[in-house]
Amino acid sequence: MEKRYSEYTVEELRNEIAKLKEKVQKAEQMGNISEYAVFERKIQMAQAYLMNPAEFKKGERYELREDPGQTFEIDYLNGVFAWGHRINLLGKKYEKQEALPISVFGKKLEQ
Repeated sequence: MEKRYSEYTVEELRNEIAKLKEKVQKAEQMGNISEYAVFERKIQMAQAYLMNPAEFKKGERYELREDPGQTFEIDYLNGVFAWGHRINLLGKKYEKQEALPISVFGKKLEQ
């Protein structure tokens, strides 16, 4: 049975990320877009466990690294996931609440 990322040591997480990056490169070279996306998501998840969730707070807004022009406002945190709402370039908050791993956040925005 496989271990969960939450059970990995820091060293194991770093090794897993390195292996996944190799798989991403291979998938990209082979043109396998769906496999590429799966491995990218796994990297984001593993990276989230290398971060400190206590550094993120309710009400804070962050840029999204992979989605330029969109920001994310945190409603609450559950482990390494931030639940909240995306905000578009026009400042419109999306109705649908979603959960994102904290590793996808870029720069914190001042409000």
